[in-house]
Amino acid sequence: MSAALVLRPIRPEDNPAIARIIRTVMTEYGAVGSGYSIEDPEVDAMFEAYDHPRALFLVLENNKGEPVGCGGVAPLAGGEPDTCELKKMYFLPEARGRGMGRQLVETLEEAARQRHFRYMYLETIAAMQEANRLYRRLNFDPLPGAMGNTGHSACGLFYRKALLR
Repeated sequence: MSAALVLRPIRPEDNPAIARIIRTVMTEYGAVGSGYSIEDPEVDAMFEAYDHPRALFLVLENNKGEPVGCGGVAPLAGGEPDTCELKKMYFLPEARGRGMGRQLVETLEEAARQRHFRYMYLETIAAMQEANRLYRRLNFDPLPGAMGNTGHSACGLFYRKALLR
């Protein structure tokens, strides 16, 4: 097995690689078209979209310094001020199954607590089975419908977790 994968904050020069990861993974799972995050304007400018105090976007990097995954946290659009959204969490196949999804979510949960969020919300699709299993293992509770105003009307699964200390 190759050297460990590492998480680090996004840098401006990561934008093209992160956009490619998002588009690759979303396409792999058939999540293309209107109502999916692949259509979000921020996809091509993730550094800029998360460059504010209540947000954090992390890049998962391989031992060659190449981005192979990502994920972030930011205030939930149209939601309560105490609720953040786990956003744009995507891993290329080479980065899956190595425990990094759990590490990324747990790191982002702590970052959310430090930013004074009480709840973390996320949206996903049934086809992303591995991610759904992870969210349940990490004690995210299924919700009957969407929260906020993310514009992701094609997502069919919604979760929320209380960020207790």
